[in-house]
Amino acid sequence: MGDSSSRDRKVRGRKIRSDRSKKKRRKAKKQAKKRRASNGTSGGSGNGTDPSTLTSPEEIAPDPFVETNAVTAVRDRITGWLEAGQPVHLIGPTGCGKTALALSAAAERGRPVVWLNGDEAVGTAELVGTHSGGERYEERDQFVSGVSKTTEVVRERWVDNPLSVAVKEGATLVYNEFSRSDPAAHNVLLAVLEEGVLERPGKHGEDRTIDVHPEFRLLVTSNDVEYAGVHEQQDALLDRFVGVHVDYHDAETEREIVAAHVDAPEETVERVVDATRTLRDELDVIVGTRAAITAAEGLTVFAADADEVDDELLADVFTDVLAPKLAGEDDEIDDLRETITDAL
Repeated sequence: MGDSSSRDRKVRGRKIRSDRSKKKRRKAKKQAKKRRASNGTSGGSGNGTDPSTLTSPEEIAPDPFVETNAVTAVRDRITGWLEAGQPVHLIGPTGCGKTALALSAAAERGRPVVWLNGDEAVGTAELVGTHSGGERYEERDQFVSGVSKTTEVVRERWVDNPLSVAVKEGATLVYNEFSRSDPAAHNVLLAVLEEGVLERPGKHGEDRTIDVHPEFRLLVTSNDVEYAGVHEQQDALLDRFVGVHVDYHDAETEREIVAAHVDAPEETVERVVDATRTLRDELDVIVGTRAAITAAEGLTVFAADADEVDDELLADVFTDVLAPKLAGEDDEIDDLRETITDAL
């Protein structure tokens, strides 16, 4: 069992922020969300940008974010490559903290951040932009004194989507679950990364292309290729990324992360993390740090009045946490419960 000094956590920097600064940060995030909710999309010029796509570094930074030497080393590699102007592909197993690392690295740049979540529905239009209905307005001609002529004008309205916003504003585009999207949707990224130009299908004339802002950066995350729902991307595109591979954290870092997210006794946190790491080696299903956090949250309720967490309760909690990863057949759940019990 570690001493108290080993439990010190550095949240988003080299020191633990005070409760007051945390409250201010949360208040700022809430106010920003209200502003985004109350704003519509602008369209006075026929081009719109959804204001909710641009987020300040302070808003996007994960909270809490636990830093140990191992975590900082990986983040420094990511930020270093971004500073060098290279797009970064963050690859690793599900539940290992890729998204938090990506958001923390993006926030470190001090530039606006644009977020995009990949899935089967993401196509070129979802990346670049699309026409969104029409705008109707009137023009009055009073060139001849005493004569007024009114003309009704209908104009298509274009709304930029995350990639267009990011390249124009010099933002960091964090494209989460990049490999879950159809590779064909990513053809537009080749010209962005190779030629510094974004083509917007559906636009015409000078508006069809955007010169990429020199501060634009691209940071994408992907699960390892063996995971369900992952598409193999084009080699021509992947060759333009640097790849940073991450794995599950060491035991001490996982304890720090669980303790940062869950108000649980130190003994409970250690028990949960030890069980998580044991089950990770014994089970065929994914047992990530996220599962450890969920299990610890459950134990704060189920073991609230207990002096200690017994093996049976721990097995019950982990069975519930991991059961959704199975098809749901009774015999599979029973086998899972038995394997967990034997392992613990």
